[in-house]
Amino acid sequence: MNGKGAGASFFGEYIQSGIRHGMKKEWFFDRYCGQQFVALLEDGVLAEFAAEKESGGEIVGNIYKGRVANVLGGMQAAFVSCGLERNCYLSTEESYTDYTKYDGTMGGTNAKPLDLKPGDEILVQVVQAPRGSKGAKVTTHLSFVGKNLIYLPRTDFIGISRKITEEELRKNLLFTAERMRTRPDEGFVVRTQAPYATRRQLRREAEYLKNLWRVTAEAAERAPVGSVLHKECDLPVRIMRDSMGDDVTAMHVGDRELYERLLGLVRLRGDFSERKVTLYAGKRAMFREYGISPLVYEAAQPCVQLKSGGSLVIDHTEAMTVVDVNSGKFVGDKNMEQTALEVNLEAAREIARQVRLRNIGGIVAVDFIDMDEESHREKVTAELSDRLSADKAKCRVLPMSEFCVSQFTRKRVGSDVLSYLLKPCEHCGGRGYVHADVFVVAHIRADLLDLFADGYTAAVVELGEGIMRRILDEGLLRREAAGRWKDKQVYLIPHRTYADGQYSVRGDNSGVLHLPDNAQILY
Repeated sequence: MNGKGAGASFFGEYIQSGIRHGMKKEWFFDRYCGQQFVALLEDGVLAEFAAEKESGGEIVGNIYKGRVANVLGGMQAAFVSCGLERNCYLSTEESYTDYTKYDGTMGGTNAKPLDLKPGDEILVQVVQAPRGSKGAKVTTHLSFVGKNLIYLPRTDFIGISRKITEEELRKNLLFTAERMRTRPDEGFVVRTQAPYATRRQLRREAEYLKNLWRVTAEAAERAPVGSVLHKECDLPVRIMRDSMGDDVTAMHVGDRELYERLLGLVRLRGDFSERKVTLYAGKRAMFREYGISPLVYEAAQPCVQLKSGGSLVIDHTEAMTVVDVNSGKFVGDKNMEQTALEVNLEAAREIARQVRLRNIGGIVAVDFIDMDEESHREKVTAELSDRLSADKAKCRVLPMSEFCVSQFTRKRVGSDVLSYLLKPCEHCGGRGYVHADVFVVAHIRADLLDLFADGYTAAVVELGEGIMRRILDEGLLRREAAGRWKDKQVYLIPHRTYADGQYSVRGDNSGVLHLPDNAQILY
C-alpha cells in the first residue's frame, strides 16, 4: 500500500490518465404518461433508450421474502412464491449467479448447493425480470449496489471490475475491499467508478450498504411472505449511479420535478458539474424537439439500413434473437469476397449498437454474408467482439462457423425496448405486434404540444375507444391538463372501428366547435 492520505484521492494518477473520448455524449431524462424515459445520444446517434413505469417500475434488484412452492431435483431448481404474478425460478446450484465478469475468487463458504423443501421461507433477489410466460429468476446471493462498491452480505467473494487495468491500482483497491470485511462469509465487488473515490468515501459507502442489509434483515423477521424488503433505485437514479462520468457532455431534463431531483443527486456526487444539467424550456415534446422520437421508433423496426446500402433484419423468437445480414445495394468495387468482408464489418459494428440500444439479452445468432477466407471470418469476429466489449452488459462471442454464422450471448439487464414500444396483436393470436398503448399516448401528447406551440388553444383527438379509456381511467395526461394545458381545451372522440394505434389530432381556434355527442373533454 502507498502512503497517500485517506482524505485525498489516492487514485489521482488514474483520474489524470483516465480515458477521454472526443465523442459528444448527451443524456435526456423525461417523465409523462406515468412513465420515466431515458435516452443517450452519442454524436447524435441513439445509443441507449429505456422506459419504466413510475409506479411499480423495474423489479430487478428487488429483495423479497418468499416461500418455496416446489423443488424439482432433476432440474436442480426450486420455484418460489414472492407475491409476483408468477412463481420465481431459483437454481439450487446458483449456477447463473454471475461473478465471472469480475476478477476474483469465490470462497468455499458458498460451495454448498441449497437444501430446500416446500414451505421454506427464504430471502431472494430478482436477477432477471419476467419474460413472456416465464417468471423472474432469483438468487439467494443478495447484493446491495452503490456507486463504487457492491456489497455481498452472504457471499464470500472479493472482486474487481476488469475495466480497471492498472496493476498497482487493482492491488490497492482489492486490499481496501478486503479490509472492509468484518465476516468471512461477506464480500465486496469494486466497481469501475471506485478509482475516483477516496478511501474514506469507500469506507462510508461500505458502511451505508451494510446498514441497508441490516435494515433489510430486521424487516424480514416480521414481514409476511411476498413482502418487498428492499427496492432497487428507479430508472433515472440507476442511470445517474451507473452510467454518469466525466465524459458526459450534457444532461437535458424535460420535467421540473425530475430536474430538481437529479440536480440534488449531482450535488451529492460532487464529481459531475451542475452546469451540465439543464431544464428543457421548450414548448414542444423534448424527445421530438431533439430528434430522438423517430430514432426510438426505428428501434422497433426489424430492418436496419446500413450506410453502405446493406441491411440487417432482426427477428426476435422465444429461444433467441436472429440477425440476417444482407448486402442489399452495395456491390463494392473489387470482388465478391472483399464486398462481403466490408459489409460484414459494418454489420458487426451496427449489431453491437443495436443489441445495446434495444437491450437484447440471451442468445443472438448472426447470419453473415458468406466469406471463403478464414482470415476474413476471424477479422469480422474480432470486430464484433471489440465493439461488444464496450457494452456494460456482459457479452461472450463464439468463433464464426464455416457457414459464416456467429453466436454470442448478452446478459439480460432490465427489460428490452420492444416491451415498451410494442404489444402482441390481439387479432392474430399474438403472432404479430402493434404499437403499445403508452407509446401511442406519448405520440398523441407530442402532437398536442406541437399544436399548442403553434398557437392553437383547442385540439380534437380522434382515437380508438380502448386508448381513450386508458387515458381517462389511468390519468395518463392529467399532469399536462392541470399544468401546461390548463388554459387549453382537449376533446377526445372515440371510434370503435379504429385499429390499435390509429388516431388523428387537429387544432381548432374557431369560436364554436361542432363535436359529436360521444366527445369527451380531457379531464
